Amino acid sequence: NKREETKILLENYRVLLQKALDWLWERTKVERKEVKKGKKVLTKVKVKLPKKKEVNKVLRDELEKINVLASHYVDKAINDAYSILRGWKRRAEKGQASLRKPRLKKVYVRVKSTLRKVNGGSVRITVRPYEYVTFSWSHKWFSKRVKGLELGEPIIKEDKVYLPFRYRLPWFTPLDFLAIDSNLYTLDAYDGEKFVTFSLKELYSLKYGVELKRGRIQRFASKHGRKGKELLRKYSHRERNRVLDYIHKFVNSLLEMYPLTMFAVEKLNRQEMFKDANDSLSKKISRTVWRTIHRVLKYRAPLYGSFLKEVNPYHTSKSCPRCGWVSRKVGRTFRCVRCGFTLDRQLNASLNIYLKMCGFPHIRDTPRVWVGVIPLKGRRGMNGAMPRDSVEAQRLRIGYKFMKIQ
Repeated sequence: NKREETKILLENYRVLLQKALDWLWERTKVERKEVKKGKKVLTKVKVKLPKKKEVNKVLRDELEKINVLASHYVDKAINDAYSILRGWKRRAEKGQASLRKPRLKKVYVRVKSTLRKVNGGSVRITVRPYEYVTFSWSHKWFSKRVKGLELGEPIIKEDKVYLPFRYRLPWFTPLDFLAIDSNLYTLDAYDGEKFVTFSLKELYSLKYGVELKRGRIQRFASKHGRKGKELLRKYSHRERNRVLDYIHKFVNSLLEMYPLTMFAVEKLNRQEMFKDANDSLSKKISRTVWRTIHRVLKYRAPLYGSFLKEVNPYHTSKSCPRCGWVSRKVGRTFRCVRCGFTLDRQLNASLNIYLKMCGFPHIRDTPRVWVGVIPLKGRRGMNGAMPRDSVEAQRLRIGYKFMKIQ
């Protein structure tokens, strides 16, 4: 029932956004380079956008000359224009978009907090100075569900208005710490007292089964055109939904086990892993969903008073947690040449992640014993026998299988 007021806002904002896009496009440089790769000659495209800090003031003055809305919409138009051009640049450099100026198809406005005022069950949005449009949800079907929640940034489209709400989360001090090492079939964790292994074999088998099914569908789609594409799209959505459903249930169970906890995970880059892996290992890595698990854990953790921290995975499985020595070759078991420390490679990685999260550095040349790693004191046997760290760690290892989560 507010379409006329919102139409005025969208039309004027479209003029601002188009002007900003034209102005920035005139100052965008597109370079083409021909690179020889064997017998083929490839054309590489490099796009250079004007720096925002250098042109922001001049562009803002240009937009203010034609602006009839509130001044805050000028800053919003500049940000949106840069967002459109960055997305186009990313696709153009990959060869997925033409080198022509991107066009505006559908315009929407995300209202900043400085342009809206919440009063009870309604929000007042500034269109022009001293001109407002009000949206009320006090008598809508969802009014009871959002009672006590905080309104985010409303999104205005031609036919709809989206009102996002969010929880006001209390701040807690984490009481426990959990370091997680991500592997193909398991997540190996260390909480300061014991090692915990979470099995992900069901998730891996789910990805593997869907991959086989998708291969058959792709062969069918190559022969049946539109019908095959629709079928392929259907099964792709089904795979994504099943994987996300499993991950959400897994993360919820993990957070119920460890509330008020600081989680430490590795900041992994699968593209770098593919460079050093053979074909068989690359296929296995492609079936992993580490980043999805970390992303879900990151936004679900605050609901349980927990937080997530990403650490650099560099040498976590090759470093000795006792003296800091870095080994060149590591098999399934890590053995330190300097101090004799012996432990399973995956457990050793989780222990090093735990130390990195707590702020302990890994010093290669200076032997040092880290205080706080009580379960792994490393008692040596008589007559120079092998240390019993590995046996002691296996006693502390607990396995969890989330294969029957309903």
